[in-house]
Amino acid sequence: MNMLVWVVAGVVLYWLVVLFLRSKGLLPSFIGVQGPILTIHTNRGKELVERLARPKRFWRAWGNFGLGIALVIMLGSFFLLVLQAVFILQNPPSPSTATQPRNVLVIPGVNPFLPLSVAGEILLGLFVGLVVHEGGHAIMCRVGDIEIRSMGLAALAVLPVGAFVEPDEESRRNADRGSQSRMFAAGVTNNFAVTLAAFLLLFGPVVGSIAVTPGAAVGGVMPGSAAVDAGLQPGDRIVAVGNESIENNSDLGATLSRTDESSVAVTLANGSTVTVERSLLVTDFHPASPFAPALSVSQDNQTTIVEVNGTSVRTEKAFREAVADRPVATLQTESGTTATGPVGVLATIDEEAEIAKTDVANGSPIVITAIDGKRVIDGSDLKRVLNEYESGDTVSVEAYADGQRHSVNVTLGETETGEVAIGVYPIAGVSGITFNSVGVQLYPAENYLKLLGGKFSEVFITDFTGPISSFFSGVFGVLVLPFASITLPQAYNFAGFVSFNSGFYTAAGGPLSFLGDRGLFLLANALFWIGWVNLNLGFFNCIPAFPLDGGHILRMGTEAVVSRLPTSQGRQLTTMVTTTIGLVMLASLVLMVFGPQLLSG
Repeated sequence: MNMLVWVVAGVVLYWLVVLFLRSKGLLPSFIGVQGPILTIHTNRGKELVERLARPKRFWRAWGNFGLGIALVIMLGSFFLLVLQAVFILQNPPSPSTATQPRNVLVIPGVNPFLPLSVAGEILLGLFVGLVVHEGGHAIMCRVGDIEIRSMGLAALAVLPVGAFVEPDEESRRNADRGSQSRMFAAGVTNNFAVTLAAFLLLFGPVVGSIAVTPGAAVGGVMPGSAAVDAGLQPGDRIVAVGNESIENNSDLGATLSRTDESSVAVTLANGSTVTVERSLLVTDFHPASPFAPALSVSQDNQTTIVEVNGTSVRTEKAFREAVADRPVATLQTESGTTATGPVGVLATIDEEAEIAKTDVANGSPIVITAIDGKRVIDGSDLKRVLNEYESGDTVSVEAYADGQRHSVNVTLGETETGEVAIGVYPIAGVSGITFNSVGVQLYPAENYLKLLGGKFSEVFITDFTGPISSFFSGVFGVLVLPFASITLPQAYNFAGFVSFNSGFYTAAGGPLSFLGDRGLFLLANALFWIGWVNLNLGFFNCIPAFPLDGGHILRMGTEAVVSRLPTSQGRQLTTMVTTTIGLVMLASLVLMVFGPQLLSG
C-alpha cells in the first residue's frame, strides 16, 4: 500500500472522528468546520496588526503596487491555464511520474519530488508564506478601516493547509472597492516580496560562500556495470584514477578515454581505493542505429560489447582504435549476438540545409564516417573537424544511408551561434550507441550550484545578460531544480543539500563561510524553500477563481466595470462573468491534474 493510500485513509478516519465530536457538541467554540477542513479561530494579534497598520499612506502605496502586479499575473494565469488545457485535450500526455495527481500536494514523502529529508525546510516555507500572506490581508483590512472578526489556521487533520483573516462582512461591504481590492491583493504581494528577498540572499552571499568539492561526483551506478561490481555507490566522490588526480566530472571522462587499461584503481574521497574491471556496457541506444535491434537495451536487458571485428575491447579507447580505419564494423555482445553496420556519427538532416538536396538525404538518419577523408566516430569528432573550416568552404562528406555508402560535396553553413555547420543534427553516441566502461552516472554538482546561485545563463547558453532578465531567469532555474529529472537531461532532482549530495559541496571563501558546511547548507535550504513555496503560493492565489484572492479581485474589477454600463442587471452580469471564468479555471486545473489519467488511451 503506497503512501497516498495511507494519507487518504488517515484523512477519512480523522473526518469521521470530527463528525462524531461535532454531533455530540464536543468541539470547542473556537473551532469551526468547513467540509473536511478545521478552522481554528482567535482574536489574539489584533493589537499588533493595529500597530503595524499605522503608516497608512505607505501601505496604500504598497497595496496599489501589489494590485497592479496581481492583475498582470491573474491575466497571465488565465491564458496559461486555458492554453495548457487545450494542449492536454489535443495531445493527451501519457500517465507518468511527472503527471501523477499527488504531485500537486505540498506534502513531503507523498509528493515524490519533495523528499522527507527536507520536510522541515518545506514546512518552514509554508509557515512563512502563510504568515506573510494572511498578515498582509490583516494589515490592509485595518488600513481600509475594515474590521477583523477573527484570525486563525485552517488544518486538514494535523496538517496546516492555510491561514485566514476573517473580515467583518458588513464592514467589508461598506469599504470602497479600492480598499477591498488592495486587501485581497496584499497576501500575494507579500509572498512575492518574500520570494524576492529569499532569492536575493540565496543568489548572493549564501551560494557565494559554497564551492564544489574536488573530484567526480557519483550520482548513481548503472545496473550490471563495472561500478556495481567494484562496490561504488551514489554519493561517492572519485578523486583519482591510477596516478592521475580527478578535479571535476570532466576530468574523469577525459582520463578514462586516454587509457586503455582494462583494470584501473579508483581512489575515493574517503581515502579508500577500489579496483574497477572495465567493460563496455551499453547505456543508451537510438532506435535508428544501424545496429538495431541486436544491441538495443532496456532496464531488463543489459548489453555489453566485448569484440569489434574479432578484437577484444573493454575500454572506450580500445573501441576507437578498433574502428579507426574501419568505417564498417562487426560488433559482438557478451551474449554472443553480432551486428554489422557503419560506425560514425548518427545524425538527422536539416531539411533547409544544402545536404538535404543530395542523394544521402534519402535515408535520414544517416551515419557520417568521414569529412574530407578525416575519420569521425562521434559528435565531438565531427565538431572538432568542422572547426578546422570556415562557413562557405566545400567539403566531401562520406556517409551511409540505408546501408549504402555515399560521398557528396557540401558547402558548409553557420549556426545562430556562429559555429560552422554541415546541416545535420548529431545524435549522442557512436552510431547512436552510448556506452560506458565504468558505469557511473555523474551528478552535475557544478551546474546545480550555478542554478542555485541564479546563474541560469551559464548553464543554458542564453542572451539573459541584463540584471533583471538574469534574475528572473535565475528564479526559473531554481523553480525547476526539484523536478530536474524530468526537465533536464540525465539529471537528478535537487531538493536542497541533503545527505546524498552534501559531500559534493563545501563552505569556501565567501562572506558566510564562517557558518561551516552544516550551517550554510541549512541556511541555503531554508532560503531555497521559503522562496520556492512563497512564489508558488503567490501564483496559485492569483488564479481568477473563488475562493482564491484572484477570484475576489476579479469580482471587484468586474463590479467596477459593470457599474459604468447602462444596465439594471449589474449584479447578475457580474455573477455571470465571475462564475464563467471561475468554472473555466476549475476545468483547466482538473484537466492539468487529472487529464493524463482521464484522457490517456
